[in-house]
Amino acid sequence: MNHIVTVQDAVTAFADFVEPTDAELDAIEQEMPVILADVDLLDAHIVTLDRTPTEVDDRRIRRARRRALAARVALGNRAAGAAVPGGAA
Repeated sequence: MNHIVTVQDAVTAFADFVEPTDAELDAIEQEMPVILADVDLLDAHIVTLDRTPTEVDDRRIRRARRRALAARVALGNRAAGAAVPGGAA
């Protein structure tokens, strides 16, 4: 008879090291507007998967796409602004 051995202890032994660092949490917080905008865009697309998109659906998708792009631009501008020393114009 073969015994099945659990590997729970081996997997959870390193649980303390799996937690995100403060720097990683800050990075996630900075990217949260982009993540939420992408979720809205996906929601707009998911609604139209099982039916023909209406004009309202098309508007919702366009609006969500603009928000997602604007969030990415804002994140890029923040990252570029932080990289420029001395507040160069």
